Amino acid sequence: MIKRLGDIASYVNGFAFKPSEWAVEGLPIIRIQDLTGTSSNPNYYNQAYDNKYEINKGDVLISWSASLGVYIWQGEKALLNQHIFKVVFDKGDINKDFFVYQVAHILKKASAQAHGATMRHLTRPVFNSLPFWLPERDKQDKIANILNLIFKLISVREKQIQELDKLIKSRFVEMFGDLKSSCKLARYITGLRSGKSLAGTEVCINKVLKTGAATFGWFDPEQYKYLPIDYFPLPEHRVENGDVMISRMNTPDLVGASSYVFKAPKDMYYPDRLWKVIPARDTNPIFLWQLLWGNEIRKQIKEKSAGTSGTMHNISKARLLEIKSIDVPIQMQNQYANFVLQTYKSKLAVQKNLEKLETLKNSLMQQYFD
Repeated sequence: MIKRLGDIASYVNGFAFKPSEWAVEGLPIIRIQDLTGTSSNPNYYNQAYDNKYEINKGDVLISWSASLGVYIWQGEKALLNQHIFKVVFDKGDINKDFFVYQVAHILKKASAQAHGATMRHLTRPVFNSLPFWLPERDKQDKIANILNLIFKLISVREKQIQELDKLIKSRFVEMFGDLKSSCKLARYITGLRSGKSLAGTEVCINKVLKTGAATFGWFDPEQYKYLPIDYFPLPEHRVENGDVMISRMNTPDLVGASSYVFKAPKDMYYPDRLWKVIPARDTNPIFLWQLLWGNEIRKQIKEKSAGTSGTMHNISKARLLEIKSIDVPIQMQNQYANFVLQTYKSKLAVQKNLEKLETLKNSLMQQYFD
């Protein structure tokens, strides 16, 4: 049976708390950024309030402006801010998980149709009129149980990948954490090579990386744009297997972000904001990648970087090579690099399993809700 979303439940919009009403203690105010995980500084409210705005663990919340999404609140008692609905299941027998999965699918499709040039936004009439498939309760339960299992397995695999990443870092600290800085980065680097800044188009087959390709420590080959058709990149700007790259320009916290290319995409080239690092003869590139990505080096890069336009910072070649570092013999570098390679193989196996689960999840969501 197809119904309208407004016929399934009631939706209480949050209260428009004024900045003058914020406090440093009391009940936290749930904003959209608190749902999306983009804020670590909550606002509080310590005055009398209408109980309809109270949120408790397990309540279903829907953000309908700026960022469309559905969430199950996992925090303690709080108060709901505007632009977020609290779902009240008062119009029928609904499995909460079944509702959340289907609404997530609905919002994903609706977001492409939401109006607003810079802000995605659903008006209440549009929201209430969205179609919702409502089978019998036993079928709701069956579908919810299947999807719960898939999402649980996905969460387990994601946690495994996070733990393997932590293992690589902890092993670095275990092997080299007691060493004192006794050299400069120039000991490991003989050159830094960057490409050219280019406007993107979809005419040419060659691609140039975006800064985001190195932003989070692991090389992301999907972060690219196409090269102009009239530009012919130099061979030395090509991304190759075994490359170590570092961002010379980024936000203050991410300038100097580094990654390693285990497998290079075809016809991919460096931009001007990413350096291709040329290691010294007695330097293992995998070790160098983790050295550059370590907290100590990144802290120094941030300190030595200079602000440019907006929020971007950049580090010069001279300042980067002058940064203090630990002096590690090539034998120990190789030993650590072998550990990283074995861990990476384990991560690849988990990643492939995760991709299969994501494919299965998407297939089931379409099967159930399209």
